[in-house]
Amino acid sequence: MTAFATALRGLTVAATALFAVAAAPAPAEARPDPHAPEGFVALRDVDPTILQEMRYVTPHNFVGERIDGYRQPLCILTEPAAKALHKAQRALLRKGYSLKVYDCYRPQRAVDHFVRWAEDLGDERMKAEFYPRVDKSRLFEDGYIAKKSGHSRGSTVDLTVVRLPAAPTRPYIPGEPLKPCYAPRGERFPDNSVDMGTGYDCFDTLSHTDDPRVTGKQRAHRDLLRNALTKTGFVNLPEEWWHFTYKPEMFPETYFDFPVSRRSLPR
Repeated sequence: MTAFATALRGLTVAATALFAVAAAPAPAEARPDPHAPEGFVALRDVDPTILQEMRYVTPHNFVGERIDGYRQPLCILTEPAAKALHKAQRALLRKGYSLKVYDCYRPQRAVDHFVRWAEDLGDERMKAEFYPRVDKSRLFEDGYIAKKSGHSRGSTVDLTVVRLPAAPTRPYIPGEPLKPCYAPRGERFPDNSVDMGTGYDCFDTLSHTDDPRVTGKQRAHRDLLRNALTKTGFVNLPEEWWHFTYKPEMFPETYFDFPVSRRSLPR
């Protein structure tokens, strides 16, 4: 090979390498997390007396692990919903009770986590507590899991009532024996709330707010919660005694995906 041919071949190789570098895709950059728009607040800033037991930050939920998007045990809501809870709380405090929230705003990534879990029929680690009488293959059909949630719009809250002074609630220990969520109060997982007939997130028809099998003190407690919230603008979901949406919603058509964190809120 002549010196000219050798040089020409070297130039060709170098040009090919440069073209490959130029054509290669740029490394993916991590997208910053979205932030909440104006109108979202931390419930604690509106009413610090409302108790908070944010279940999806912990493994004590129907999935059995911390849920995507929950970075802090923080209740975030639209401001009108938070102010309406404050009004309901003032009325309940006069009667010797307090509200306790389990879940508030829920990012879309958390809903997506629920959907992935529901599609994995082999993962039933929490079945004995949260859905003992429901076949996991029916969770979508029976309406327990959906690809969108009103919680992601920011005006829906899951909550209960606690008699004051509030007793402490022991933490859940992963792997401990599970009891059905509809078992008598003394047998199911301890909660410092009043007896509502089932635990929170119980996938069972007994969770229907007006199920006729729920009577006596359990019925009175459900009515206490519903009446207090209805007076301040909340509407109950009939299938879940704990689920309420403030109306009119501030963002009725938008499903947000900012993480549950102080850093997500408007400065």
